This record gives sequence, C-alpha cells and structure tokens, in this order.
Amino acid sequence: MICKYHKYLSIVLLVGIIVGCGQTASQTAKKMGERPHVPLNQKQNRPANAYYFFAEAHLSIKRGNVDRAIALMDQAVALDPDSAYLKRELAGFWLMKKNNEKALALLGEVLEKQPDDVPSLILSGQIYQQLDQTQEAIAAYRQVLFLDPTQERIYLQLGGMLMDQQAWDQARKVYEQLVTHFPRSYVGYFFLGQVSAHLGDNKSARIYFEKTLAIEPELIESRFALGALYEEEGDFDKAISIYSEILQQNPDNSLARMSMGYTYHRKGEKKKAREIFAVLGRESVSDQTVIRILVREYLDTKQYAAASTIIDGMIAEVPDNSDLRYLAGVALDGMGKKDAAIEQLKQVQPDSRFFQNAAVHAALLYQETDKLPSAVAFMLETIGKDEQNPEFRLYLGSFYEQLEAWDKAAAALREGIDLDPKNPRLYFRLGVVYDKWGKKDDSIAAMRQVLQYDPENANALNYLGYTFADMGINLDEAEQLIRRALAQKPGDGYITDSLAWVFYKRGEYEQALPLLKEAASLVPDDPIVKEHLGDVYVKLGMTEKALESYRQSIENGHSDKAVVEEKIRRLTP
Repeated sequence: MICKYHKYLSIVLLVGIIVGCGQTASQTAKKMGERPHVPLNQKQNRPANAYYFFAEAHLSIKRGNVDRAIALMDQAVALDPDSAYLKRELAGFWLMKKNNEKALALLGEVLEKQPDDVPSLILSGQIYQQLDQTQEAIAAYRQVLFLDPTQERIYLQLGGMLMDQQAWDQARKVYEQLVTHFPRSYVGYFFLGQVSAHLGDNKSARIYFEKTLAIEPELIESRFALGALYEEEGDFDKAISIYSEILQQNPDNSLARMSMGYTYHRKGEKKKAREIFAVLGRESVSDQTVIRILVREYLDTKQYAAASTIIDGMIAEVPDNSDLRYLAGVALDGMGKKDAAIEQLKQVQPDSRFFQNAAVHAALLYQETDKLPSAVAFMLETIGKDEQNPEFRLYLGSFYEQLEAWDKAAAALREGIDLDPKNPRLYFRLGVVYDKWGKKDDSIAAMRQVLQYDPENANALNYLGYTFADMGINLDEAEQLIRRALAQKPGDGYITDSLAWVFYKRGEYEQALPLLKEAASLVPDDPIVKEHLGDVYVKLGMTEKALESYRQSIENGHSDKAVVEEKIRRLTP
C-alpha cells in the first residue's frame, strides 16, 4: 500500500525551466567564444555578433518584453547556429510564451546533433511532462541518468512518474540507484519505503522508513508511514507508540490524534477512542483544520470506513455540527450505505457552508436509488429553506424532466432563470426539456440563449446544430455550429455523428459515410450512430452493410426498436 501521508513530504522537484539563466555574462561569453567587454552603449558601434543579441535578449526579459527577447535570440541563433546553449535559451523564452511545440523543436535540433546534451534532455523531459507525454518524458529522464548519474532531482522526477504509472518495480530500481549515488538522500529512502509497502514488502519498507528517520529524525512523514504499516499488520501497540512519538513533537497534530483514536477503536479500546474523538469533535466547531484533515486524509483517499468511525465519534460529542453531518454522509455514500447517507446529509442546516452540496448530494442519492418522487419532494423542501438559490431549481427541473412532467420541469427552470438570468446551464436544461416536450422553436430559442452567455459551449453548439440537421433546416449554420463544437471536443463520436448528419441531410452521402464510420469507431455501442450509418449505406446502395448496421443498432438497445425493424423489413426480400 501507499501511505496516505507521503504527499506532504517537502521535496524540491522542480528543475529550472531556462537552462543557464543564472550564469554571469562573462561565463556566458566564454561558453560562446565571445569577449565579454564589447561596448553596448553606443548604438552606432553595436557589433553584429551573437553575444550582443544574447545580452539584449536578456535585458528584454528583465523588462518583461518576451516577444522582443525571442526576436533578438533568434538573431543570436542565426549568427551562431551550432550553439546548443543559445537554442536552449531560446527554447526557454518560448516556454515563457507557453509555446511548448517551438521549444521542443529547438531542443530537437540540439539533440539531433548532440544526443548527449544533458541540459536539453532535462528541459525536453519537463516539456513532455507538461504535455502529458509521459513515455517521452520517462525516456528523456532515463537518458539523462545514463549520461549523468549525479542528477539527483531527475531520479526523483523519474521515480515519481513511474509511481504514477504504477510501474512499482521500475520505480524501486530508480530509487535504489538514487540512494546508491546519494547515500544521505532521506527522500530516496522514504520513497523506497513507499514502493516497498505497495509491493507488500513491509519488512523492507520498515527498514527504509527507519533509515529515513536516522538521516532526518524530524521527518514526521516517515513516522506516519511506519504507523500505517503497523496498523496494516495489526500491531496496534506499535502503531499507537509511533503516533505518541508524533504527539510528543506536536501535541496539536490532529492527524496523529485521529490515527491514534482509530487505532484504539480497532484494538477494542473504545473508551480511549471516544475520549480522543470527543476532543476532536469539540475542536471541529471552531478549528477548520480538523475538517480539512478529515477530507484530505480520509475522504479524498477513499478510506471511508475509517472516516465514518472517526466522524461518528466526533458527532457524538457535537451532534449539531453540520460540517460533520455532511462529511458523515459522504463517508457513508462511499461505503455504499446510501439511505444512511441521505439521513446524515438532510441534517445539514442552511447556515452551513456545505448546505448546497449536502442538499444536492442527498437529492442525487434519491435519484440513484430510484426514488425520484422523493428527490422532488426533498428538493421542494430545500427550496423552501433557500428560495434564492437557482441551483436547486436546476436539479428540481431535471428530476421533473426524468418524470416527464415537462410543464413542471420548464416552470422550475424558468424560476431559476428569473433568479440568475445569465446562467447557461439553466437555459441548456430548459432547451432539452422543450425539445423532449415537442416544442422545437422554444428549444432552439433556449439553446441560442446558452450561446449568448457561453458562446463556445460545445454541448449547446452540437445540440442546436444537430436539431437543425434533424429538422433539415439551416444546414449551413448547423455545419458551422457543429464544427465549432468539434473544435472544443475533437474526437467526440457524438459530435462527429452530428456533422455526418448534416451531410446526409444535404444528400452528400459520400462525405457523410467516413464521418459516420469514424463516429461508430469512437462510440461503437451507440444505437443512433449505427442507425445513421445504416441510413447512409441504404442511400449508397450498400444493402448488406445497411442491414448489419441496423441489426447492431437494435442489439445496442435502440429506444425505438420498431422504427429500425421497419427499415430492416423494407430491405429484406
């Protein structure tokens, strides 16, 4: 297992983005083969050399003019095209403009000629990380360490990426290399402990965590990690001893007290656990740190059973604490106890900062448990407590929509719009309700309102565009709308289907076919896409393929099976 405390370990993992910025002008000039004493204050005598443009570029950076710095550094590179250093500097400037592609291209030029240029590899790895191109970043960092095993921070970056990829054995090897080259790296030993614990090698994990403490005795994270190991192994006395050590260092450490209380609970010493939880409960009324730790350490890490036990103990002391009631509901929901979760969430009062979250959460749990009338009744009750909240009308409208009570759904959403006239979410939901209600003109008007307040709303762009296509009207506008939606969500199968449907409605079947094939590959189980594909095949005279697509549409659960069956009947001799 991975200890939940590791994310608070203070480690500097960032590598400087612009390589070489900290060097003096003399050092830079020496690297470039230029003399550092060239006069720059006489414009008529300015030399046309790389150093001049380099110096001017950095002056522009100090003045905040990145565009001018790039132009100047471009000239420096033009005068000295073989300088890896200058290209790295220029790549760093492009990063300031958030242009990762240009930066990578420059670094690629360097590495093509000098594949062992470590600074360029490091910078490339960082850019790949920013672009979420994980494998490329890993490859770059591996090459860095192969060329220069003294790059301590790169071990940490590479190891962290491998842990994120759950490549635990590879991560362990990286951290082993780190402590081999840096025997005093307490960070390396800490992460070796983390990896070993995840791999189930608790014996090695304990050794590594203890090694960490031997190097850095004040490192509280290693003590927490050891305590978690002992808890997992059922050695509650040792775990309690570890938490006691932490509390000796810092008696106010709420996490240590929560951990100790829960360990006492598991050990069967319920009285001691209750005493600890009672103190935490009283503190939670005025100290938000306690609430934050509960969320961060237990709920965010999905340790719902532990969270529920701790919160229950705290609520016993302060039953009117709405914050704790909300957290109790979240924990119970995480445990699958939805009815119990609803009861806790309903006790959150309107003066709580969690009131809206709790009310919506409870209503959605009613929905999940197929109790839509209860969801409606609860939301109406909630609105009575907070009449000015448009969000509650949004959910009430969606519940009425599912009950096909179109008039009530529209009324609830319009009330929400009266409270928040520029809310695109309310207009979008209203447009959907009108569409299902058969009021196409009203639906179109509502979707146009969405786009008035949120012009690049991909869902509204697609909905309106597809509506036009399906009605066979405004096809040019429909294409424009759908293409804008696709620009927001490239590779979306449903939007691709919408675009294909525009071409179908124009009679441009040859253009519709590849788009529908693409849509079918992106959302292979969607029955409407399969039906549309069948329709295009029919128009192109490809009967067998049309029949196959129609049958797949039915298999995928088409909502109007009879319509598709009729299409099959017409094609069957």
